[in-house]
Amino acid sequence: MAFWVVYSVGCIAVSGRTGTAFDNARLVWSTERAWRMPSEAAIQGALVTHAWLIRSANVYYALVHFLATGIFLVWLYRTRPEHYLWARRVLSLVTASALAIYLLFPLAPPRMRGETGMIDAGAMYGPGVYSNHPQHDHFENQYAAMPSVHVAWATFIAIGIIMATRSRWRWLWLLHAVITALVVVGTGNHYVLDAVVAWILLVGIMLVLRPPVGNGRLKEAPATIRRVIRVRQPSRRPAGPAQ
Repeated sequence: MAFWVVYSVGCIAVSGRTGTAFDNARLVWSTERAWRMPSEAAIQGALVTHAWLIRSANVYYALVHFLATGIFLVWLYRTRPEHYLWARRVLSLVTASALAIYLLFPLAPPRMRGETGMIDAGAMYGPGVYSNHPQHDHFENQYAAMPSVHVAWATFIAIGIIMATRSRWRWLWLLHAVITALVVVGTGNHYVLDAVVAWILLVGIMLVLRPPVGNGRLKEAPATIRRVIRVRQPSRRPAGPAQ
């Protein structure tokens, strides 16, 4: 609940900067094309080929974000308290950093820009989470697109479960991050660059706030993941002389 309140208040704080948000949107769109990044319109096009698929993406966007994060934190609190403290700090810093970026760089989502060729999937297929009149919103700001907090939180849930458990199947939680990234882009709510910035932000914060586990749980991880996630080793005090 606290994360939702802080997130909502911060988003509302950047409302009213419509002109800047659309100027930034043009900048992001042209930058993506110059860097030959994946097309948001192509991703959405793949989803809208089946009505059930795009509706499922809308439901995923609307419900899974806060629900999954809440369940994840409650589970850590009850079963892995040492990981819960770490997770709370990381999520707090990720959210605070995202809000700071929203204040500095308001951004209109691609569904609001006709030149992208994208639609508002929520409004057209349902369920929708935003009103048709952003200037009248009181509980969210639709111009807070970069970074995607959906992607940052989903990725951290996957990493947190990988850090806190030993099951060989825990690596499948990375699919949650991938699906979330496809969903936020395919529904027209975020650019691909929003997801990339979210991942960069999360990695940077995790390099500062290291997970409280040993390296043993990362032995079977891909080498690239082992290089990115540097875990903190527990301190060892030399044994004193025998009494």
